[in-house]
Formats: sequence, C-alpha cells, structure tokens
Amino acid sequence: MRKVFFGSLLLLSLVTFFLMWYFQFVQFKFGYFILGIIVLLFALGIYDINQKSHAILRNFPVIGHFRYLLEKISPEIQQYFIETNTDGTPFSRNIRSLVYRRSKNVNDTHPFGTQRDINGEDYIGLRHSIYAVHTHDEDPRITIGNDSCKQPYSSSIFNISAMSFGSLSSNAVRALNLGAKKGGFSHNTGEGGISSHHRLGADLVWQIGTGYFGCRDDHGNFSEEKFAEKANWPEVKMIEIKISQGAKPGHGGVLPGVKNTAEIAEIRGVLQGTTILSPPAHSAFTNEGELLDFISKLRELSGGKPIGFKLCVGRTEEFISICKQMVSRNIYPDFITVDGAEGGTGAAPLEFSDSVGLPLEPALIFVRMTLEKFQIRDQIKVIASGKAISAFAILKNIALGADICNSARGFMFSVGCIQALRCNTNECPTGVATQKANLVGGLVITDKAERVYNFHKNTVHAVQELLGACGHKHTSELSAADLVKGDEMIKLANRYLPDSVNTQV
Repeated sequence: MRKVFFGSLLLLSLVTFFLMWYFQFVQFKFGYFILGIIVLLFALGIYDINQKSHAILRNFPVIGHFRYLLEKISPEIQQYFIETNTDGTPFSRNIRSLVYRRSKNVNDTHPFGTQRDINGEDYIGLRHSIYAVHTHDEDPRITIGNDSCKQPYSSSIFNISAMSFGSLSSNAVRALNLGAKKGGFSHNTGEGGISSHHRLGADLVWQIGTGYFGCRDDHGNFSEEKFAEKANWPEVKMIEIKISQGAKPGHGGVLPGVKNTAEIAEIRGVLQGTTILSPPAHSAFTNEGELLDFISKLRELSGGKPIGFKLCVGRTEEFISICKQMVSRNIYPDFITVDGAEGGTGAAPLEFSDSVGLPLEPALIFVRMTLEKFQIRDQIKVIASGKAISAFAILKNIALGADICNSARGFMFSVGCIQALRCNTNECPTGVATQKANLVGGLVITDKAERVYNFHKNTVHAVQELLGACGHKHTSELSAADLVKGDEMIKLANRYLPDSVNTQV
C-alpha cells in the first residue's frame, strides 16, 4: 500500500507538471495550489510511515486517517442513520423523543400503533381495568420519615436522581435546580457535594459518597463539623448515603481530570486537574452495625432530617444482614434507594457497567420482599433509580416495590442531552456534561429550566392517566398483579433470593 500511495503521488505530480507546462497553468496559480496539496500529502505520508503508534497508518499512509475519522463519528452514524425507533441503547429514539416532546410541552402522542414486539418474551405491560377511574391532576406526594425522623419530607413520586456538579456543567445543574423549584420536586446533588449552582431554591437531597466531598477533613475522612453545617441548610431536605450505584457497583465515583476545574476542586476539597477516584467503600463504617450507627449520627447532626442509603444489590445475604441489624437495634433508615445494574454514569469501566450487579426489577422485588418478611416495610420508603423515564416505567417500578422513582438521564434529556455518548470526554456537544466554557455557554438556563419543569409535570400527568386506566386512584394501590407477566417477574427475582430468608434475629 505504501508503494501504491507514493506511486500515485508521483504520477499526480508528473501529470500536474505536464498540465502546467502545456496549458500555462502557472499563470493562474492553480497548478501551484495542486502542487501544494501534493507536498502536504507527501509530508503526511512520510510522517505516517515513520510513526510507531498506529500500524494502520504505517501500512496505509494518509488514507488510514479516514478510519479514525469514521470511528470518531460512529456514534452519530449509528444514531442518525442506522438505529431504528426502538433499538437504540441505552435509550431508544422513541423514548428520547418522548422526553423532548414533553419537555417542550408539545404533542406527545404516537401515531399508527406500537412499534414494539408485544408478542416477544420481553414484553411487560399494564393490566388495565374496564372500570377506569379519574385521578387527581396534581402531583401525588409521599411522606418520607419514620418515627425517628423529626423533619419528614413530602416528596414527589418523580424526582431528579444523583448527578454531581463536575459530571454535569454549571448551566445544566442550574437549569435542573430551577426546574425542580418550579415543579416542587427534589434535586439530588450527587456525591460531588453542594455547589452554589444547587442553591437556587429547589429541595435538595444531599448525597454523601465514599469521598465525603463537602464534608471531608484534610485526610479525606468524614467530618462531623462540615457535615452538620451544610446538613442544616434549609434547602437540604434529605441525606442519602451512597454505598454503591448501578453503573459501577463496588467501584468509586470517577471524575476525569479534564473536568476537574478550580471551582469543582474547591467544592470537593481536592487538587485541580487531577482525576478523582472515590474509594470503593466507606471509611466511616465497615459493617452493618456501623452503618446503622452512621445513619443515627447523620440524623442527629442534621436535626432529625430523613436519612437513607443508596445501593445496587449484589450479595443478597448482605442486605438481609442489614435488615436483621435494623430489627435487632431498632434503627431504621427513612428510605432506601435501589439502583439497578442498568443505571447510568458519566464515567465507569466497561466491565463494571456491563457485568456487575442485579438489574433493577429483581432487585426491587427482592428488597420489598425482604423488608416485608422482617415486617419493617412500613418504616422505610423505597426509591427506585434506573432508567425510569416514561410514566409506564414509573408505575412498573412502583408496582414491583418502590414508593418513588428517581431519574437522571431522563432529566438530562430534558435539558438537551442527545445521547452523544461523550460524557467522559469533556466534549458533550450540548453543554450538559462538560466543563468547557464555550460548550456550556450553549445551554440557556432559563429555557432548559422550563423544559425540566414541563417534563416532570407532563410525565406525572401521564402517570395519573395510566393509574386511572388500571382502576386505581393512588400509586400505593399498585402491585405486581397490575403488570402483564408480573408473576413471572417475581419468579425471576426469586432466583436471586436465598432458599429461605431467616428473619430470626
């Protein structure tokens, strides 16, 4: 291929010289332009042959660059020219389009019938009632807080899941917060701490991860003083201890160095420009008893606000042990957020995203059944987190055991995310998941905040319509019996359960 390349350049040069001589091209400078291109291609070919990093370029000088160009834009080619309306991943074009339409407050209806294979094994639907009812149009609320909680929180059934400032841009965080403020739903800070962009008036769920960002001492350990200061801010309504997340369970959070700006470094208490890898486990507790002690401590330091923890279920026996300790010590979290292995992230090793953790559906069923067997379900609200974007997804999760649903990527779509799959590169084209000022500036806060509000309002309205179609007036009436193949899903979840859950303390 090298001989062909240089032979072609030589032939092209000879032809150009002949034409310049024969047609006097030199008078028009056109021949010089062609010669200039030939010289540049020749120089690039010499460089490609002598570099040692890319075998393709050494064997196919110049034209090998087209391979890397096509690879760079392959997500766009896949998204715009190859994928159908239903097979895009992680979210199909139909689902993304649904979010965009609801965010813009325009017609969200769908023509001509379903495009899904409803006869396939993966189909799950709602069992509607011929005695449909009319539900209230307002957002149904769920009170979070057990007997030990002094400041219960009345939560929407649909809220913004954990996304840190750092993973998201300042404009994206501001738009989310202002939209949540207008809509009366909560905004989870993510483990990156509370920034000024979070403090625009929305109810906050402050997530405490293994890095203790915003409440860490000089050695990276938990600081009671720093936690107490922020936990008592009036906008902080709940505190969530992040044990693990679905996209990378057993692996700490990752903030690429290119996204670690001076502002983010100051908020987190870390060195600017360095890649931040949170520890895989907490240093404030190492077993079930210490976890419950930590929950009690946070409840006391926060003045009695709801305290819970988030996890992706892995070893089911460990969750059972936590429940035993709850009953034995009479200490209960106010909520548990269950994340599925299909959960999202800005950056994670592929093996963790693809191959670790239980999917959300069996995990939800397992958590609900375990809490019921220990007779503590009434003490703890369950929040589902993982690809809950449509009204059906919300109702399905509630039917399987959740009280509330959180969504991260759904609200990302509402502020303009196009699923470009560049979250970990700092090159997000819509300004949502980047720290580059020129890209962030393209995201207009006031416009996107309105879209966040609209997406929530229209999705909750759709939840109410579906709920009424099932013959129910409140989400608390839902169960797996309301789902087509709900019994099969429970049988599937039982595969992850021990043969018998010993509830004896």
